Amino acid sequence: MKSSSVPRIDQLAGIGCYCTDFQSIGGLIKKDNEGFRVSEIIDQSIFENVSLVQNSSHRYPLYTLEKKGIDSHHALLEIRNDLGLALRVMGMKDAKATTKQYASSMQVHNIPKQKVCRTKHTLLILMGFTTKPVGKESLRGNEFSITIFDPKSSELSEFKTELEKVANFYGLQRFGSERLVTHLVGREIVKRNFKKAAELLLSYTTEYDSEKSREIRHKSLDPKNYPIILKHLPKGMDIEYQLMNAFVNGKEPISALRSISINIRRLFIHAYQSYIFNRCLSNAVLDGENILSSASGDLCFEIDGPLTFGKIRKFSPAIDSNARVIPALRLVGYSFQPGKGRFELVTKKIMEEENVRPRDFYIKEMQEMSDSGGFRQAPLCCREFNYKGSLVLSFKLPKGSYATTLLREIMKPTDPIAVGF
Repeated sequence: MKSSSVPRIDQLAGIGCYCTDFQSIGGLIKKDNEGFRVSEIIDQSIFENVSLVQNSSHRYPLYTLEKKGIDSHHALLEIRNDLGLALRVMGMKDAKATTKQYASSMQVHNIPKQKVCRTKHTLLILMGFTTKPVGKESLRGNEFSITIFDPKSSELSEFKTELEKVANFYGLQRFGSERLVTHLVGREIVKRNFKKAAELLLSYTTEYDSEKSREIRHKSLDPKNYPIILKHLPKGMDIEYQLMNAFVNGKEPISALRSISINIRRLFIHAYQSYIFNRCLSNAVLDGENILSSASGDLCFEIDGPLTFGKIRKFSPAIDSNARVIPALRLVGYSFQPGKGRFELVTKKIMEEENVRPRDFYIKEMQEMSDSGGFRQAPLCCREFNYKGSLVLSFKLPKGSYATTLLREIMKPTDPIAVGF
């Protein structure tokens, strides 16, 4: 649980500690983009009402989407461009993984006739048709199979005894991984510094950026260079292209930011909420708070199933001493009203340090990015953890939880980006 050995990049994402005393086994993940598999677990009742043929009641297509070497956002763009099919997914998956997830659509006409469709990075299989598009509420969790390459040890029996201690931190992917910029952009938007937010997106760089990327971002500090930079932007900088192109066409910062997909824009606000959450949970662990059990005044989730949580309520020792509940942290937003629970008091203090107020998350200038907040469980709640060979892990996590949060406790890397995080 020491903070001194935590890598700087973790600390920049608000992760200030380890939760276990398990000694590092080192190793690396996602070697040559292999050995990292994730499959979504969804509510099985969906399959009870799927029609194999499209009719007046079952109009909406439901697909399995398998992808590799591309993140979910760009996979959906590739499918739309290649197949003319507009899909939405329940969860976002990163590029450095082989993933299987479910995709639904509001589109009921001009659906590809083939049941199996391929694009460069994706495989789509039509499962059937549903009475309404399947949404995020149907996602239950994710199942992982991950290889740790070149570990110093393949024995994790001691780690299993500490597994339940792992806190539910948001992983580095939430913040842009090696670039770690999304929460910084979100902070500036919440503070109404829209010009600064756009500048960060275009010019912020880190030690992990390539020389080419650093050169582009350095030139992006001067708007006079935008017309020239636009001609040479790499394909992967599509967000930067949209933003820079908007400025070249005379747009003001708010309009320019709106040139970016709404799903990506909302991620900026969510990343800033996640940063504050990580800081709160880190402080709690470092202060010796028990994140597995609720205390008087805390909010808690009722446990519905192995991977699912139900109603949120205030914990009462007299009533809940034997109840199946776990501590819940409130995510900041415009509806955040701190009570006297352990975590809410810490979050309030962090917001004071950040110089932001709950009402700042209601962004009247860009109302589509406003966020009321939410709730998230304190412990990771890993289920069915197993390992074999040298070294393949398998486990399940609730939706929204990060496999890399578990892996960092096992590997404790000094340079997370260098080993695949």
